[in-house]
Amino acid sequence: MTTLSRGAAVCAAVILAVGGISGAVARPVSYPDAWTLQIFNEARRHAALAHYTFTPKTALGLRIEDRLYAEHTFFGVQANHLIRRWNAPGSQANVYLKTALGAADGEFNTGEGSTRAAGLARIDADWENRRVFVSAGYGGYAVEGQAFRELTGRLGIAPYVADFGSLHTWAMVQIDHRPDALEAQGAETLTITPLLRFFKGPALLEVGYSTNDEALLNFTYRF
Repeated sequence: MTTLSRGAAVCAAVILAVGGISGAVARPVSYPDAWTLQIFNEARRHAALAHYTFTPKTALGLRIEDRLYAEHTFFGVQANHLIRRWNAPGSQANVYLKTALGAADGEFNTGEGSTRAAGLARIDADWENRRVFVSAGYGGYAVEGQAFRELTGRLGIAPYVADFGSLHTWAMVQIDHRPDALEAQGAETLTITPLLRFFKGPALLEVGYSTNDEALLNFTYRF
C-alpha cells in the first residue's frame, strides 16, 4: 500500500469510527461537551484522533496512527490532560500530558505480520499572544521490543491581528527530531517544516513542506 493510500485509510477509519463527524485552535483539551477531530499528515506519520472533552482539563478519544518509519499502525485510546494554564493580559501558556494505550499491527523487525501491545506518553507546552506562538514537546512511543523518542517544537508569527470570527493566518516553522526511529535507517533524524496555519471559527488547516521532501497537511474541526 502506498504512503498516500495508507494515510487516506487512517483518516477515513477515524471519521467512520466517530459516526461521520462533519469550534478552533489545535488544543488537546477543548471546552466541556465538545468533540474534536484532528487529522495529521506530517514528518513520516499519518494520524487521526477524535476526542471528547469531559471537563475543562480532561479529554478522551480514539487514535489511529500509521508510523511510516516503524512499519506499523497504532490503534488505541488516548487521554489528554491539561496540567496547568497561565492566563495573562494578552497571552496564555499551557502544559499538557498526553497518554495512549492500545496495539500496533505491522511487520516490525521480523518481517512477519503481528499485533503487539503499544503506547505513548508525551508532554507538550505552549505560549502565545496574538502575534507570536511558541511550543515544544517531548515524549516516547513504545511497542513490544521497540522504543522511540520524539522531540518537536514550533515557532509562529502572525502577519496581522484578526478580529474574532475572522480568518487568522500564521507563518510557522516546525522541527521534528526522532533519533531512534530514523538513525537506524540511515535517514536524517531532524526534519524542518515551514508551514502556514489558517483558522476561522471551528476549523483549522495547516499546509507545509519539509526538508525530507514530504508534504504536511493537518486539519482540526471542533464542535
